[in-house]
Amino acid sequence: MIPAVNFHLWEPCNMRCHFCFATFQDVKQSILPKGHLPKEEAIEVVKNLAKAGFTKITFAGGEPTLCPWLSDLIYEAKSYGLTTMIVTNGTNLTNDFLIKNQGQLDWITLSVDSLIEESNLTTGRAIIGKRTINKTVYCELVDRIKQFGYGLKINTVVTKINLLENMSDFIKYAKPKRWKLFQVLPIKGQNDTKVDALVISENEFITFKKRNELSVSCIQVVTETNSQMKGSYVMIDPAGRFFDNSTGIHVYSKSINEVGITTAIKEMHYDLLKFKERDGFYDWERTIDKVA
Repeated sequence: MIPAVNFHLWEPCNMRCHFCFATFQDVKQSILPKGHLPKEEAIEVVKNLAKAGFTKITFAGGEPTLCPWLSDLIYEAKSYGLTTMIVTNGTNLTNDFLIKNQGQLDWITLSVDSLIEESNLTTGRAIIGKRTINKTVYCELVDRIKQFGYGLKINTVVTKINLLENMSDFIKYAKPKRWKLFQVLPIKGQNDTKVDALVISENEFITFKKRNELSVSCIQVVTETNSQMKGSYVMIDPAGRFFDNSTGIHVYSKSINEVGITTAIKEMHYDLLKFKERDGFYDWERTIDKVA
């Protein structure tokens, strides 16, 4: 079994990324008008995952830091011994949040697609699509994440817009434990109305990787093509259902809380070999030395 799970607990987001493959508008329209479970039901999902044997949980969205009970979910997961992680655009990483979750949240994955503000505006990587995060702020975020003792990862979605960019100076400054590069992934029903202008070929994606990694040899650079991403992630939607994207569209299971992990996951097509091939296994229990 794949031991890591991504819980997309929160559909709402304060950014408008055109390439986002987890918009869950189908969930919002048909299952959850608010785009998330009630707090108690979300906690129950985490409990069920822990009891089923998962060892790492990543809280994603939408933007997970918009969830007022995110810390409760992190604490619940940690109480069962899981390695905990969030994927965030960084806009709500306040000192209060970073202090509150010390010792409970192990990793923070910061989504940084470009250091060029115009590029981020073009792709929608901006607050309500209008206000971007500049390089100075990204560097400040990195500094504070490390100051409070969290393990740092950086995710970058490579599109037609940032394809020629060289991000190595920033990556050398940030020194993340892992820098993950994603080939922009079209998913029917999620981003297919906006993603066409951003799509790149696999060769273009690998060229971006080669150009950037030349200057960051001390950083672990992990790449994921479209084929590697599909079916290699265990994912849960904001309604508390497993989903997979192996066919290029989201396919959902029954509710985990209603039918249990074993029954729900049988409906999915998750590929352990693909998980291994995309370097899904790494020493996630070891982040960095905690600060006093």
